[in-house]
Amino acid sequence: MVQALFPQQCFACGARSGSAVLCPDCLLTLPGREQARCPVCGIPHSTGGICGACLSHPPSFDRTLAVLDYGFPLDRLVQALKYGHRLSVSRLFVELLAAQTAPEAELVIPMPLHVSRLRSRGFNQAAELARPLARRWGLPVALDGVVRDVDTAPQAGLPWKARAANVRGAFRVTARVDGLRVVVVDDVMTTGATLAELARSLKGAGAASVENRVLARTPRPG
Repeated sequence: MVQALFPQQCFACGARSGSAVLCPDCLLTLPGREQARCPVCGIPHSTGGICGACLSHPPSFDRTLAVLDYGFPLDRLVQALKYGHRLSVSRLFVELLAAQTAPEAELVIPMPLHVSRLRSRGFNQAAELARPLARRWGLPVALDGVVRDVDTAPQAGLPWKARAANVRGAFRVTARVDGLRVVVVDDVMTTGATLAELARSLKGAGAASVENRVLARTPRPG
């Protein structure tokens, strides 16, 4: 009854969308949907095979499943969640991630935030995705399984080549991951440097493999 009296507007086009964040048309036209991707880093790839960058310099993670490209209106939705505290948006993100094949793993870990950033933001958006996804996958989730000891500069403000150095040594694994296949959940993957450093830390603590599940992938420059 309330929805009939006060229908929600689509975040992207303004059309009536009932209780949904996006109308059906905008949902079907999200950027990068059904895009063939490199199975290792998630970058768009015409054949869906392993890209040249991953063949020549394999990252520390084993797989990446990215649902979409980071473009309009998804970029605005991610920013609305992170900086506008629109937690209702996370339900759409969970649905999009949960529609993919369930991972073959034993543990889910969200990308952690440094305590100072967590305090200022009030929540960790990756944890808001990881918790319901773990329930759907029937897997345990270690919300505090990794501590981010270094409050690194925001990756978005750095040149691509500087991002790996920016996150070096940033993570400390506190969960028991010996011999486990771990799934890391995050919202956006840019260069992959942060996810690679987290995977390096997890494998250093004994993880058998690390797979990334991310909502969106930023294409490489050029």
